[in-house]
Amino acid sequence: MTIFDLTQPVGPLNHLSAADIAAQLQALPSEKRIQVLEQLDTGAVGEATEDFHKGAAISTPLGNLSSATAGLLYRKRVFWLVLLVFGNLFSGAGIAAFEDVIAANIVLVFFLPLLVDSGGNAGAQSATLMVRALATGEVVMKDWLRLLWRECSVALALGVTMAVAVALIGAMRGGWNVSMVVASSMLIIVLIGSLIGMSLPFLFSRLRMDPAVASGPLITSIADAAGVLVYFGIASVILEL
Repeated sequence: MTIFDLTQPVGPLNHLSAADIAAQLQALPSEKRIQVLEQLDTGAVGEATEDFHKGAAISTPLGNLSSATAGLLYRKRVFWLVLLVFGNLFSGAGIAAFEDVIAANIVLVFFLPLLVDSGGNAGAQSATLMVRALATGEVVMKDWLRLLWRECSVALALGVTMAVAVALIGAMRGGWNVSMVVASSMLIIVLIGSLIGMSLPFLFSRLRMDPAVASGPLITSIADAAGVLVYFGIASVILEL
């Protein structure tokens, strides 16, 4: 039996190469070949749609969006949004813990969204690449450590580039001490965000959960909380507050 036996549902094709798939298709009659291609296309679209929903923190399956009721859309979205609200409380708690630092250097608030968003963006990029690679079989669990070191080097390069970009703005807004705080925070936050984004899909895969869950809002929430602690922690040391 092959994956193209229409009496069976079409499963994942990760274990087959493009050449294998093409060879099996070539062996089929033309009518059945068209049927198989249509079935594979429908399955691929459905799987991709499900991954998009999970990446946006939407429970699946959602069904046809045009005919979905308001109640259904609410139920599919509310769980993750409420969960992420409580997750974001860690960011608020981190800010509250450094109230004295903020009060003494109000200019630090100007850079807070820029820094935490950069960490979340870097993490989301890494997560997207890993989720896709795990889904297609390009990488497996044993590749995690090797990819971790590679991600460190990439994240450091990205962090240095972004740190240089914001250092001058920091100097103009608050002097060289603030510039040092912002630049060093950017480097570390991008590094942490990238490593979290790369590692979480592997963790979910290890727990036999869909790695697609570890993207989008979840990565951003974790990176935000880490970014707040890193930023104000560095500020309190460099500015001696």
